Parts: sequence; C-alpha cells; structure tokens
Amino acid sequence: MTNVLPPFTNPALTFEGVWAAIQESNRYLTEQLAESDRQRKETEQMLKKQFAETEKIIKANSREIGGISKSNGDVAESYFVNSFKKYPHFAGHDYHIIDHNINRRSKALNLEDEYDLVLYNNDSVVIIEIKYNAKKEDVKQILKKAETFKKLMPQYKDFSLYLGLAGLHVYQNAEKEAIKQGVAVIKQIGKKTVINDANLKVF
Repeated sequence: MTNVLPPFTNPALTFEGVWAAIQESNRYLTEQLAESDRQRKETEQMLKKQFAETEKIIKANSREIGGISKSNGDVAESYFVNSFKKYPHFAGHDYHIIDHNINRRSKALNLEDEYDLVLYNNDSVVIIEIKYNAKKEDVKQILKKAETFKKLMPQYKDFSLYLGLAGLHVYQNAEKEAIKQGVAVIKQIGKKTVINDANLKVF
C-alpha cells in the first residue's frame, strides 16, 4: 500500500498570515521613519543652536579685536600728534599750526577724505598718515591723500605739499616704498621720533 502524505500547511503562509506580516513590517518602517525624522529635527535644532552660539562668539571676538585695533591706532595717533606739538619741525621747516583728525567733504566734487595729522606754515603743508603698524599698502593711501587734499582744500594749492607715513612699527618694505615715492617715514626709536626724509619730494 502506498502511503500518501497530507499536503504541507503553514499557517504563516496563509493570506491572513502574510497580511499580518506586511502590516507589522509597515508599522516597523513607520516607527523607524518617525524616529529618524525626530533625530533629524533634534540634530538640526542642535546645529542651529551651536551655529548661533558660534556666531555670537565670532561677533564678540570681532568687536574685541576691533577695539584692540582702534586702541592701538589711538595710541599711535596720540604719540605722534603730541610729538609734533612738542617739536613742530619737518624737513627743515617749522610749522605754526597743527591739526589732527580732519574730515573734509565736497558734495560738488562727490569727494570725502580724512587726514590724521596736518602741519601748516606760511608756504607749506605736511600731511601725515599715522598707523600703529605701517605697511607697504599704506604708502598708496597717503599718496592718494595728496590728490584729495588739493581738491578739498584749494586754498593751499600754491603751498608746497609734503607727505609723511608715521608708525610705531614700520615694516621694512613699507619704508623702502615710502622713500622711493618721496614720502618721509616717521618712526619711534626709543623715546625719540625719527624722520627719514632722504628722498622727500614736493607733491
């Protein structure tokens, strides 16, 4: 007699079992997506907070650095202004009027400029640009001021105009460029103010 085995049946492979498995899988995926979305939002919030704190620190440091730079600039300006007030002499000439922090603006010319220190006598004017650390690019700045001064202060058009670059520290390439361009270099050496006007020219 031949034995016939009954057909294999697995309740899990019934329609109801498969449908239950699909629903369970969907529920699991939904929970995982929800958890991932929650973690993503938490990460975004954390990064936004960190960015805001970093930006706050950067702004605070910028203000502090800016304050230090301004303070250094004030120290340099105070030193050279007081030095020339005490000894108002430049390139063999004495000067009777010393002015500083001058701002001139012409609407007609659409032109404005500032001058750190200006010395006057009866026939000549000296414009001195003051820096804490005088760099090579500052030479271009002082040369430009010679042009703007003539336009903004036409009453001195017949005066001899001299330029000076002053710094508590003057970089070597800045001094070479200034001398090359005919600009005097003014430095503090020890307790003295020293002027290098080896190639000084009238602008």
